[in-house]
Amino acid sequence: MPQAHAEVRTERAQRYLKQLASHLGERCEITEETDSTRITLPRDRASGHCLLTPRAETLLLHAEADTADDLASVQDVIGRHLERFGERDGLTVAWSAEQPQQ
Repeated sequence: MPQAHAEVRTERAQRYLKQLASHLGERCEITEETDSTRITLPRDRASGHCLLTPRAETLLLHAEADTADDLASVQDVIGRHLERFGERDGLTVAWSAEQPQQ
């Protein structure tokens, strides 16, 4: 299963996570987990999801999908919306296939 990771530097990780979940909640399935939130895209859009974990100065993203094309769609939806919401703060999402250091 293709995977991608990103570490988004921000002191407002929880705020952006909530804003993204609220915005995508009409079209996507939002699942609250112990210390993370999973956003699952609808099957007609892509077969995949992204786990978002807020930290003190970072929002960790872990995306998975059935195919590389679906993964690209998950990355696009999550990354594009986060960057738009955090434009004033200069938020950037740089995806990597490597697991980030925690």
